[in-house]
Amino acid sequence: MKEIVTITVKPEQENNTKLIQKLVENQLKTHGSRKNLLLTKRSVDARHGQVKIHLRYEVYIDEEPPCSSNALPEWKKADGKHTVVIIGAGPAGLFGALKLLESGIKPVIIERGPDTQQRRKDIALISTKDFVNPESNYCFGEGGAGTFSDGKLYTRSNKRGDIGSILRIFNEFGADEKILTDAHPHIGTDRLPKIINAMRDKIIELGGEVHFNTKCTDFIIEDGRVKGVVCTSPSTSSGTTNFACDAVLLATGHSAGDIYTLLARTAPQTLEAKTFAMGVRVEHPRAVIDQLQYHGKQNEKGAENLGAAEYRVTTQVEGRGVYSFCMCPGGFVVPSASGPDEIVVNGMSAAARNSKWSNAAIVVEIRPEDIPQEFQAEAKKEGTPALAGLLFRTKIEQAAKANGNGQAAPAQLLQDFLAGKKSDQEALPQTSYTPGIVSSALNEWLPPVISKKLAQGIRQIDQSMKGFICPQALMIAPETRTSTPVRILRNKETFECEGLKGLYPAGEGSGYAGGIVSSAMDGENAASAICSALRQAQGPH
Repeated sequence: MKEIVTITVKPEQENNTKLIQKLVENQLKTHGSRKNLLLTKRSVDARHGQVKIHLRYEVYIDEEPPCSSNALPEWKKADGKHTVVIIGAGPAGLFGALKLLESGIKPVIIERGPDTQQRRKDIALISTKDFVNPESNYCFGEGGAGTFSDGKLYTRSNKRGDIGSILRIFNEFGADEKILTDAHPHIGTDRLPKIINAMRDKIIELGGEVHFNTKCTDFIIEDGRVKGVVCTSPSTSSGTTNFACDAVLLATGHSAGDIYTLLARTAPQTLEAKTFAMGVRVEHPRAVIDQLQYHGKQNEKGAENLGAAEYRVTTQVEGRGVYSFCMCPGGFVVPSASGPDEIVVNGMSAAARNSKWSNAAIVVEIRPEDIPQEFQAEAKKEGTPALAGLLFRTKIEQAAKANGNGQAAPAQLLQDFLAGKKSDQEALPQTSYTPGIVSSALNEWLPPVISKKLAQGIRQIDQSMKGFICPQALMIAPETRTSTPVRILRNKETFECEGLKGLYPAGEGSGYAGGIVSSAMDGENAASAICSALRQAQGPH
């Protein structure tokens, strides 16, 4: 017999097995001689001035925990009967490929960037040489945008699929077992690349293909159906390669603007403007956030396992959300531009989450009707109104470049931003952002639709998290890639693109997911739909 039990302990009691056993037994409705405890979730609760640890257990009474709780999918060798091209080697693409291999369907992954080893070298050049390779950066390359700029696995998209299954697959390929129980699981950008490499090796071992530095530039369309893709590839003598296939899983991520342009040219009816968000990174010394969240308890005996404190804040300003996104405790702010003419910032944490800083994006919800008229008019003139948000995003990133220096980003003390004055360069604090920062009056070049709501929202956030506004708080701009401003329309049941058969949009770039886990599940769902479509086309055996 199994029962689910949740107990609450103090940080110093978390490793006291006798106490935990007693607390669990006190809550059991069924008694037996033998009890096996399986921890399924651990979360830290720092609300109300008292730090607590919530532990959820599956308790098996007079029986062993079933082995099937950790069952993995059965991947098969590709049989060569069907081929699916996957554009993008991020989580949607990789998990989509593994899902196809459950049915023995051959995945051919096309990735515009290089593998993680070369990508790491190219990323280093952004900070050391101010050089941004448009095809190899924090956004593009093996593993996708989350590999070197996030690593968090927390999602609330539990209706999209089995979150536990995604976590078990990550664990199978090398992630720490703690991700299976932590309420906010996190791999760390220092460990995630090796896990991505192991997934790629498994795909190749089972007959799949992975082509790096290979960029999709066009679709091969016959009778309204995508039958393949045209790619630029420096490894071929002609410089181009065609890949024929039975279907295309489009998993290009939130920064591949050229894919939206391609769709606008070939099938503009497939694009739709959607709500997104933009704002800034707010960085505090880690000690400040730890003090605010743990109320000084982090230094007490037994609290060494608390780690760097997290926070999540949200409020409403004039009917629009202002909220934190991708909070990075003990982390770094990183340069996430995907081209040399722009500045974009993001956040990341290593597995240990032990840097001197903590940061989060504080962003403003932007609906299609909020986009300034000039960008709506420009998009309409170009024949694709759905791209107005993309034009708006690009303009802000280019304005940041004009107000920065190389990849040194425009920055302002939070208190000065709220006071409407430019910070003295000498007054800017030490930061984790390695390309450097340049004092800038963010109020003057961030559009009012962002800056005014941001100021009001931060004041409201400080009411619930008193001390968020403090002399050490630093704003670094802009945070523009929280999600895509464009959705690629697809059928809710079949996942096939509306207006372009044979194309299956998935992940963040499709506009239906956000983050590593939700993108992975979306990639799996799209791949499952492809498998079903191919079986139906094949007919009964």
